[in-house]
Amino acid sequence: MNSNASSPLASQAVAPVFWLTGLSGAGKSTLAEGASQHLFASGIKCILIDGDVLRAGLSSDLGFTAEDRAENVRRAAEIASLCANASIVTFVSLVSPFEVDRKRARQIVGDKFHEIFVDASFPVCSERDVKGLYKRAAEGKIPHFTGLDSPYERPRSAELVIDTMANDLKTCVDMLVNYAYQNGVGDRIHP
Repeated sequence: MNSNASSPLASQAVAPVFWLTGLSGAGKSTLAEGASQHLFASGIKCILIDGDVLRAGLSSDLGFTAEDRAENVRRAAEIASLCANASIVTFVSLVSPFEVDRKRARQIVGDKFHEIFVDASFPVCSERDVKGLYKRAAEGKIPHFTGLDSPYERPRSAELVIDTMANDLKTCVDMLVNYAYQNGVGDRIHP
């Protein structure tokens, strides 16, 4: 969404969008939630667009084919763009496994898009398996499961990589919060 001079949003600062990508169980939602809570407590308007919540509502009509995943990413990017244009710092927590879809999201959002790769290996995510997805996928109950029978294309040029295997939760959240403050979150984006 591009705002023009006649838009009431044209005079507002466009907030950044922090797009967290990685395997299921890597820690995307946990980090985004921790960072958004920190910023909100500091008086900064922010929102979390979580992939699980998106799929339970707006994208409940989509499956896990490449086409459906692309559409899910597009929908998340359009929502993120609307929020950013309303000066709301936006965290998107979405597996978004394909580079072409993340590039499309970057095009939709524009210059305020920041790709954050939340890095954890498939074995580590499988061991964490907080949602039971890896077990169900191994039993053949979830087709097209990312990392198992559908690829995850690691970002080649993410603005930030957070290794959740090598760092504890607090360190990872602090990395994301510090990055946010260094990249568009600050005095000019407040309620």
